[in-house]
Amino acid sequence: MGKIAFVFPGQGAQAVGMGKDVYESHAAARAIFDQADAALGFSISKLAFEGPDDELRQTANTQPALLATSIALLEAYKAHGVKPDYVAGHSLGEYSALVAAGALAFDDAVRLVRARGQFMEQAVPSGQGAMAAVLGAERDALQTLCADIAASGSIVELANVNCPGQIVVSGSADGVAAVAERGKEAGAKRVIPLDVSGPFHSSLMQPAANNLSAKLASTDFNDAQVPVVANVHAKPVTSGQELRELLVKQVVSPVQWEDTIKYLISEGVDTFVEIGSGTVLAGLIKKIDKSVQVISINSAESATAVAQ
Repeated sequence: MGKIAFVFPGQGAQAVGMGKDVYESHAAARAIFDQADAALGFSISKLAFEGPDDELRQTANTQPALLATSIALLEAYKAHGVKPDYVAGHSLGEYSALVAAGALAFDDAVRLVRARGQFMEQAVPSGQGAMAAVLGAERDALQTLCADIAASGSIVELANVNCPGQIVVSGSADGVAAVAERGKEAGAKRVIPLDVSGPFHSSLMQPAANNLSAKLASTDFNDAQVPVVANVHAKPVTSGQELRELLVKQVVSPVQWEDTIKYLISEGVDTFVEIGSGTVLAGLIKKIDKSVQVISINSAESATAVAQ
């Protein structure tokens, strides 16, 4: 029997209505959403279930809503006794992974990601930063192109290395525009601007990292009961103190998702269980290695059916 990894999605996976069915059908899931509402002092669950979409898409709302949805679905799925050998999460999803691994209390995580979203929104004035998905480029060639553009004074960096042929860049608006213009030099077939409220996972997020660091310093972390494969370096971590430090670095560093999945496969993982809204990670994992099994737990029905 191969090993199992639980993986948790990040921003971009949100959809109005997420979590509603599991809230209505599982008491443990309902308790999670109620806990999130209490921790924040307003109804994030109502926003997740009913929208409006433009409000849910504001990053300070998106982040706690996605976290609560993932952990509510995890609670419903956990009732069947499936235990992971590893956990990982994509960007924001790393907080869900830490909760799943017992390194971070859920109500602390909800408050942290709410603040993380606010800090990320405030770090760069609107319109000055941008992100874009680069399709078809080689990682090293794109890295070289970004360095070349940066040498002329713009800022553009790799933000998410998602899977072969899909890398997200982040930086100043002119830096990202230059990648769109010159992407062919790195083998890019298409460059798609992303609808985000800031240049996430770039050095421009340093003010957010500084603010988050202070917030994390006053939050209790435990050692993880299950190794967390971290976004920053795609290596397993169990130390609570190290996990806390990595969450600060994560805001200004690329998400090494492709390397994370490759590491897990090299450790004998052959089943990935994606827990949260949508199927974004399932798509990425299949592009990295189509031989592995990927299960998406994104509804009350899937949480119950898969585990039987």
